[in-house]
Amino acid sequence: MSTTLAVPAFVAGAVVSLLTSLVLVARLERVGERLGLSEALLGMVAALAADAPEVTAAVTAIAHHEQRVGAGVILGSNVFNFAALLGLGAVVAGRIGLHRRVILLGGGVAIWVAAVCLLTVVGAWSASWGLALAAGMLVAYLVVLGREGKGLDRLPIPGRWAAWLRSAISEEEVELDEAIRPARGRWTDAVAAAAALAVVVIASATMERAASDLGTRWAVPELVVGGLVLAAVTSLPNAVAAVYLAARGRGAATFSTALNSNTLNVVAGLLVPAVLLGLGRPSGQAILITVWYVLLTVAVLAVGYRHRGLGRITGGLIIAAYAGFAGSVLAVGYAIGAATGVAAALGAAATAIMAAGLARRRVRAGSG
Repeated sequence: MSTTLAVPAFVAGAVVSLLTSLVLVARLERVGERLGLSEALLGMVAALAADAPEVTAAVTAIAHHEQRVGAGVILGSNVFNFAALLGLGAVVAGRIGLHRRVILLGGGVAIWVAAVCLLTVVGAWSASWGLALAAGMLVAYLVVLGREGKGLDRLPIPGRWAAWLRSAISEEEVELDEAIRPARGRWTDAVAAAAALAVVVIASATMERAASDLGTRWAVPELVVGGLVLAAVTSLPNAVAAVYLAARGRGAATFSTALNSNTLNVVAGLLVPAVLLGLGRPSGQAILITVWYVLLTVAVLAVGYRHRGLGRITGGLIIAAYAGFAGSVLAVGYAIGAATGVAAALGAAATAIMAAGLARRRVRAGSG
């Protein structure tokens, strides 16, 4: 594809994909409401629909044997989600208040999937094992959400665990109730959703091919094309939704959206195509982005649990951490120094964790 065609193809693909994905989210939410899904499952449906651009772009790249681009899109999108959904959401809302049980329930799944992703990327086990472990946890989580706390006593778990799960699910339903309560859908919504999905897939695939061609022509590293450019562009629907919810005072809903989006990205956009098409040999570049994803997952959950939410200062630090991530990707991608880039990535993440805790302590000390 020539440059004169690739540039407009990338722009057109991005615009069409992003706008159509918003239509897809809205229509699928209505269909989910028609089917009687709980608020938590509606949030999962919305996250899956919003993830359509990055999943399609990643699968397209892996299908063309561009594993670095594909892995970069998914894992870079997950890092971007923390900055755009939770970081920006906290800055806009002022504070995202969270229930600790919700953090433990959704966060436990998020950390499990992130750890499985890291061990798969480094080659500790096969993609098939990674998919089985991640998908198994996701299915169990969906089953628990689908029960809405009913019938948990019949599961082979201690009674106090069942009671705790009911409380966590109830608190998550409360957080999401006003945020995603769409009108009941009709058959036309299902047709519109199917058509929108087809458009998103075609537009996203076109965008990915154009970006890859431009990257090759302009000597842009695959790590940068996937981990920064495509990752950020394909995640914009989630960012728009986060700002919208935060502006309405429903910033807490962005927490579940961010974690669900990242989990679905890994399972549908990385592990499934890796099993079918292969993930390639482990590379330092893919490991770099994965480590960032894992560290930010742990850091955000730890700070959120400790302070029962995320404040404006913490949100700013998450955004700053993303800037550090982008710098390390550019440094490694352009061979400025791989070891230096990895060290900078780990150091920036650790600094963000400590700074967030210190900032919150000072705020509390000042108010006391």
